[in-house]
Amino acid sequence: MNKEQRFRRQVLVLGLLILVTTGLYLTYNTYGNWSFALAIRGKKLAAFFLVALACSGPTVAFQTLTHNRFLTPGILGMDQLYVTVQTVLFFIAGGSVGLSLPVVPQFLVNVLLMAVVSVLFIGFFLGKTGNDFFRLLMVGMVAASLFSSISTYLQVLMDPNEYDLLQGKLYASFGNVSVELLVISGVLLAVICGVLWYFGPELDVLLLGFDHGVNLGISVRPLQRLLLFLIAAATGIATALVGPTIFLGFVVATVSYQIFPVHRYRQLFLGSTLLGILFLIGGQFIVEQFLGLKATISTIIQFAGGLFFIGKLVAGSSPVNRRRKFGN
Repeated sequence: MNKEQRFRRQVLVLGLLILVTTGLYLTYNTYGNWSFALAIRGKKLAAFFLVALACSGPTVAFQTLTHNRFLTPGILGMDQLYVTVQTVLFFIAGGSVGLSLPVVPQFLVNVLLMAVVSVLFIGFFLGKTGNDFFRLLMVGMVAASLFSSISTYLQVLMDPNEYDLLQGKLYASFGNVSVELLVISGVLLAVICGVLWYFGPELDVLLLGFDHGVNLGISVRPLQRLLLFLIAAATGIATALVGPTIFLGFVVATVSYQIFPVHRYRQLFLGSTLLGILFLIGGQFIVEQFLGLKATISTIIQFAGGLFFIGKLVAGSSPVNRRRKFGN
């Protein structure tokens, strides 16, 4: 069995597991209230699909651009930017106003703000750091710390009641997503992931390095900026939709590298997305049916993802060939 045949078989198995897990999640312990259970669980299921799509493929693309499998788009500090935006809104307007604002305009503003800030951030510092992308990422970590400090300072000054309302907005939640946001997110992610899929062959070349991309006729710098904008937008959509889920993309991307015998971006995109969907649905099923909702899937993702990340650091260095220069 060659690698292509093995990959197709693995995708087929994942697809069957997703169907079985979805069926169990939608029908288990409904107690005859089919319409009520399906309405609630169906909305969560759609959120699982979209978040997996927004976190998996873009994380693989980001790690391809950076030549490092330890990094995620969260290194640019967008989750902390989201927290800062929400904190400033609640601090200035108040918790009741912040919760009463129309969800669609607020969602679009959050996504646009995170994407634009990321692009401006990248465009400004990429030249300032001598095109050293790892130094740029270090600046991103400093920016995340800055956003976190601003949020913490404002939260200390807030009224305790408004702070409680704010916390409900800052923790990832798959159960409070509106149908309108699911539709808008689906359309935006379809466009973003479609473009990433289209540039799959170029990403395969960029995995070899900047010089190889130039020699093969790719306009590397414009392509890098476009891809980084799309990755930032996808991460912003996932964050604005359900809250910060920084480790989900890292976990599914890392597992994909281990189990799939392929290196092409499109195949890893598909495999990691299917894994993300399976992890989210299976995790939520366990949380609801066996843990009695005493924990949340977002908490488990963050805790397990953090342990997984530490384990990867302890186990050894990234298998991807590291290159210090992002572009010339």
